[in-house]
Amino acid sequence: MTLWALIKRHTKVYFKDKGVFFPSLITPLILLFLFVTFLKDVYINSIKMQLPQDTELTSSLLNGFAGSWLISSLFATSCITIAFCANMIMVQDKVTGSYKDLTIAPIKKSTLNLSYYLSTAFVTAIVCYVAFGIGLIYLSFVGFYISFTDIMLTVLDIALLVLFGTALSSIVCMFLKSQGAISAVATLVSSAYGFICGAYMPLSQFSEGLRNVLMFFPGTYGTGLIRSHMMSGVLKELQSQGLAQSVIDNLSKSFDASLSFFGQNVSTLAMYLVVSLTIGVLILLFILLGYLKNKKKIKRKKQN
Repeated sequence: MTLWALIKRHTKVYFKDKGVFFPSLITPLILLFLFVTFLKDVYINSIKMQLPQDTELTSSLLNGFAGSWLISSLFATSCITIAFCANMIMVQDKVTGSYKDLTIAPIKKSTLNLSYYLSTAFVTAIVCYVAFGIGLIYLSFVGFYISFTDIMLTVLDIALLVLFGTALSSIVCMFLKSQGAISAVATLVSSAYGFICGAYMPLSQFSEGLRNVLMFFPGTYGTGLIRSHMMSGVLKELQSQGLAQSVIDNLSKSFDASLSFFGQNVSTLAMYLVVSLTIGVLILLFILLGYLKNKKKIKRKKQN
């Protein structure tokens, strides 16, 4: 009951703080607008360049391909950046003194830390799934080729990335004690993470050496999961249009719908394992850091 009460408390504080809630909700929508406005034509032209000469595709198919890629890029980053915004509640509690007030009460530090994690994951998931629904509505207008199965798998992918982003942001926020610090970190993550995980630019555009380095980052596999499921339907439709399998494979690799690690294709199961294991390691690290910090405080009190 204590854990549930704390989760409700953090969640209510987040939604009441309009300065935190609205930017985190609007951010993915702004990114979607910018992607569609400025990048859609770029990727449509890139698709056309990789097709055999005299190949004609409908605007619905081209827009569906570009839209699926852009929306997968959006959620590959938003699940992480929104988690950092949602975790501002932990930092704000430190700034306002609410964190100390909560620790004075008969509440275990581990329970308090867990409540921040679960609340952040819950809030991030709400924002991401609302944005995902808007993305699907956009695709229904320009070109919808996603099956129900792929939608459900994408929902699972988003859930995993939310847990990953929440764990990562929770570890970072444990060491931050000002709103300026979390704002700076959130800005840094939002600008750099997209390039590191291959969301803003396909990995095929990087040099082979850099591409191999980025394949050691778990976020790359999270992006790969969303890409493969969002683009599976449109690639099948291209195949049904009579395009050669070699062309389909080339498009899949060029737009990261399939990943390779030092020349070896990475299966979907392998990507799920990498992301899941990373989440487990980060959560254990978060628990360990919380335990060590609490142990240090107890030692200081005894010395004083």
